[in-house]
Amino acid sequence: MLSIIKGIKLLLLWLLKGEDKSMTEELAQSGVIRISDDVVSTIAGLAALETPGISAMSGGISEGWAKRLTGKNAQKGVIVEVGQLEAAIDLRVIVVYGSMIHQVCRDLQQNVREAVENMTGLHVVEVNVKVEGVTFQEEEQQLKEEAQKLK
Repeated sequence: MLSIIKGIKLLLLWLLKGEDKSMTEELAQSGVIRISDDVVSTIAGLAALETPGISAMSGGISEGWAKRLTGKNAQKGVIVEVGQLEAAIDLRVIVVYGSMIHQVCRDLQQNVREAVENMTGLHVVEVNVKVEGVTFQEEEQQLKEEAQKLK
């Protein structure tokens, strides 16, 4: 049994050659670390909401269907694919009216990438952003008040 485990580790090391050496050494010494999609989704969602110009995350009908079909509670407006070393993130957001949408989205991509990479050690290969709405100051204040009531 021990030789099978060593064989699997050697196979993984061979597959990972050329990847980050510290990750390869860590795998050889201590085993595999897996980070849940939900964890990455939560980190990405919180980083997105902290970005200036982002009013809220956009849910949508597809998330409601996904929850009904799979029983899984998807993070609102965030879809992630997490591998062993990399992650891809799709965000659906609502921006504040009057902001430069392209700049807000670039800042959003940067903030989410940094937060996920710093907290998980995963390499974020892409952060795709879809702007699904615009809010005005009054609407944004109402959204914030409703969010505070839910806490």
